[in-house]
Parts: sequence; C-alpha cells; structure tokens
Amino acid sequence: MNSYLKTIFLLIIIAVIYLLKINNDKNTLIEKAKSIHNNIITLDTHCDIDVRNFTDSINYSQNLNTQCNIPKMESGGLDVAWFVVYTGQGELSDEGYEKAYNNAISKFNAIQNLVNIYAPEKIGLALTSADVKKIHRSGKKVAMIGIENSYPIGLDIKNVEKFYDMGARYMSLAHNGHSQLSDSNTGESDGVYLHNGLSELGIEVIKEMNRLGIMIDVSHPSKEAIRQMIEISKAPVIASHSSARTLCNHSRNLDDEQLGWIKENGGVVQTVAFKSYLNSEKSKPSSNNKVDVSDFVDHIDYLVKKIGINHVGISSDFDGGGGIEGWKDASETFNVTLELVERGYTETEIEKIWSGNLLRVLDEVSVISDKLKDL
Repeated sequence: MNSYLKTIFLLIIIAVIYLLKINNDKNTLIEKAKSIHNNIITLDTHCDIDVRNFTDSINYSQNLNTQCNIPKMESGGLDVAWFVVYTGQGELSDEGYEKAYNNAISKFNAIQNLVNIYAPEKIGLALTSADVKKIHRSGKKVAMIGIENSYPIGLDIKNVEKFYDMGARYMSLAHNGHSQLSDSNTGESDGVYLHNGLSELGIEVIKEMNRLGIMIDVSHPSKEAIRQMIEISKAPVIASHSSARTLCNHSRNLDDEQLGWIKENGGVVQTVAFKSYLNSEKSKPSSNNKVDVSDFVDHIDYLVKKIGINHVGISSDFDGGGGIEGWKDASETFNVTLELVERGYTETEIEKIWSGNLLRVLDEVSVISDKLKDL
C-alpha cells in the first residue's frame, strides 16, 4: 500500500473512532438524562383546556388530538400539569361578569370530573406540595389548577375564596385587555391604561389571595400592575408562563428590572415554550428555521444567570398556543431534560427548575396564609 492510500486509510480509522466516541458520549448523556428525568418530579404550570374534551366519552384518559393529556404525559414523563381556568377578557358589565363566571365554573367542573369520575385511577388533584408528592408516589399523574384572568370574579371578592375552595392555587389578575382588577400588558401597544396598575378592588384581591394561600401570577398584567402586586404582596409571586425580554422583545416577557423584582420577592419565573416569546426572528412566517428546545433553554440559561437557579421554572402553554420543535406536546417532555443535561445542569439544579422552585413558592405562600389567618 502506497503512502497516499495509507494516509487515507488512517484518516478513515480516525474518523470512525471519533464518530464512535461522539455516539458513545451522546448515549451516555441520554442515559444520564433518562435517570434524572425518572428521579425527579416534572411540573408544567400552564396547560389550557377545552371543556369539550372533559366528557364521559371524550376525555384526557384518551390520547386525544391535544398537546396535553394523560397518555402523552405518561409517554413523555410529565408528572404534573396545571390545568388552566382561562377566560378571555370581555366587557366590564354585569352581563360580562356573569358570562365569565359561568365559563370559569364549567372549567373547574371539567377538571374535577376528570380526577373524580373519568380517570381517578390515573390522575389526582393536588392542592399542596405534599399532595403532589403523595400522588406522584402512588404512580398517578397530578393535576393542579390555575386561573388565567380574574375577570370571572366580577365585583364580588367572595368569589376568590370560592375559587380557592374549588382548587385554584394560582391566579392572574388580567389577560389580553384590562380587567376590572388590573391593567394588561396589552396597554403597552397604545399607551392606554384603565387603572394605572391595579384598581382598588384589585389591591383587595391581592390581599385576599395572600390570606387564602393562592399564588399571585404576574404573567399578562402591565409592568406597573406587576410592580404594585409585588409591593403589596406579603408572599412570593410567580410568572406562570413568561420568558426573558432581553432575549425576545415582547410585552408578555419580563425585562431585567421585573426579573430583579421577582428575585427580591423570592418568586419564580416559569419560562414558557411559546415560540413568539422565545425567538422573534425564527417565529416569523417567512423564517426557514423553527423555534426549538435549544431556544427555550437559552431563556432558562439567561434567567438562571440573571436571577439564580432558585427562581426559574418551566411551562409549556400547551393547547393555548405553546409548543416548539422538540417539545411539541407532553410526549416530548424528556427532550427538555436532555437539553438541560447537555448544557451541564446537575440533577439537583434540574429538579429545582422542573418543580422544586415552584413547589417551594407554593409552600411559602401557604405558610404566610396560615400566619395571616392567625392575626
């Protein structure tokens, strides 16, 4: 064999060895990620629902054409889904409040029917972090309830306790459009606000949420409303589905000043897998590139560096517009853990991001509630 052929042969051998090493390293990372994924509790704070998928014949015990349901949770290893009682913003009138209230009650009932009638052997409703751990140990999936937009409260603050009694453990005071309680981030587009932050009733609702033990969700309200919420609240807050504005300039995301407020407050930001909140260029219709898990974890990286590992979590906004390449639905949940492992996060850090931080806030909110009730 002449020297030229020997060189080619040697290069081929080196290339094969290199590829085998890469493959072995990848397999090792995958096995490590699988172990971590199975060891921890994975929790997603924002999954929207449609009551038409919560009937005796069509429900989440089946692998429906939804991004989140029990079979997809089982396939992807998603342990806890916060099902959202969402109400779009309507008119601030008695008729509007009544319609919103009825919508909220229908969604509360749908979730209760799932856990109590349609699939009690597969999923249980958790109200506390202890419930989450107990249900998870039993081998079942966990449902929790959040409220997106407090519009259904109307003008009756007693509805806050009614919703708490029905299982709500977080609530936001506005959505797209100003509510009777709070201005929305949508005011940024035209500079028109209704309350310059919170209304008087909104302030009382914040205090009532503290008293009852409902986490205050600052996703969707205006920046000034968020500032006032954090100033008034005696408990840590959450952003149930928001990302970093420095990386993607959208009014739904949190800027560095807001992130600082949440860190100082002891709260947590649940990074959201919503493509237009992650990468404005890739999410354009004309883009040939898809927003993917890497873009999502870029935001996690940024938040961890900016406010610390104890203040960052995960949300999908499945069935409400969320979903990205690699985490299109709950069956692909493992890919998020794999990306975190590939970036060097430890099991302890990944556990905090997936559920530990959010459950810590839930516990702290409950402790403060108990103290307020004793006053």
